[in-house]
Amino acid sequence: MAETMKAVVVRAPMDFGVEEVPVPEVPREGFLLKVYACGLCGSDLRTLRSGHIRVTLPWIIGHEVSGWVEEVGENYTGPWRKGDLLAVAPFVYCGKCDFCMAGKYELCDNYREIAQAWPGGFADYMAIPPEAARNGIMQLVPPGLDPALAAISEPISSCIHAQEKGWVGLGDTVAIIGAGPVGCTHVLLARARGADKVFIADVSEDRLKMAEMFEPDATINAAQTDVVAEVRRLTNGKGADVVVTANSVPVTQVQAVEMARKGGRILLFGGLPKHDSKPPIDMNIVHYNGLYLIGTTTLGPRHQYQALKLLASGKYPFDKLITHRLPLEQFKEGAMLALEGKVLKAVFYPKAEYIPAGT
Repeated sequence: MAETMKAVVVRAPMDFGVEEVPVPEVPREGFLLKVYACGLCGSDLRTLRSGHIRVTLPWIIGHEVSGWVEEVGENYTGPWRKGDLLAVAPFVYCGKCDFCMAGKYELCDNYREIAQAWPGGFADYMAIPPEAARNGIMQLVPPGLDPALAAISEPISSCIHAQEKGWVGLGDTVAIIGAGPVGCTHVLLARARGADKVFIADVSEDRLKMAEMFEPDATINAAQTDVVAEVRRLTNGKGADVVVTANSVPVTQVQAVEMARKGGRILLFGGLPKHDSKPPIDMNIVHYNGLYLIGTTTLGPRHQYQALKLLASGKYPFDKLITHRLPLEQFKEGAMLALEGKVLKAVFYPKAEYIPAGT
């Protein structure tokens, strides 16, 4: 094995690129992963743009990863062996807090993340530390599943968790605010869970055009129309049974409350900026209409299991989420396109030969 590798290093906000760095050592109680693909996430974009409170620069980012076990440490006792192809989610749970003991890993008090506590996957190789080897979320990529799609199972898993908490089901009308990859994922999952009607809204006409690939019943340009009034019109004045805020804009949480049907569920999926996290929601609407405000974030192992199983079934076109497949050498170009909102989901491959022909 070579002593150095290529990796994306973020040195300062908007100062990043592919560099030659040392290959990480094999952790004695962990293993070394040879990266097949790594997806670019919205939180990665925020780190590129303005840094991250949990990331000390310079740093290697990337937390939506698939790859082969390259070498296990001399004291590793886990189930994976050299050559196993894994989907690796970033969350590493403590295994000791009240929530972990109750099996509610998504609420762990002390979780850490790959690409924050440890270097990430925009690289040829990534070390899986002992903590992640013991309490991380990773599973074998199902036979026949595109490993790049398995790499982005992490955000899909988080959306599964949200819809599980929101009891999305047969006959529901679902309104999604935000037509990025997360919003489009919610369209597909709502269909999979039996929703009758699914609407998606955004202020970007480009994003809405990309969202049409997932066949929502209506797309709503929130920059050109009153999104609350339009959802009310589409539901004969009743409102949506479920509203998902798949974005980080505070006013959309206000709109979600106003467009929800009586007894409706509002999934607050997108986190808000720290300096603007208190939108003026009319709590009388929540009170008198019997609404459920449901906060949801991260995922547990069961959600990744469900995501990989759903992806492997091929029943829904999750592959359309990946609009750009690029070699790692083109990371800067791909990231800039994503920062400009011209990408739905970009996946980067350390080796160009990994990219499937015809994509």
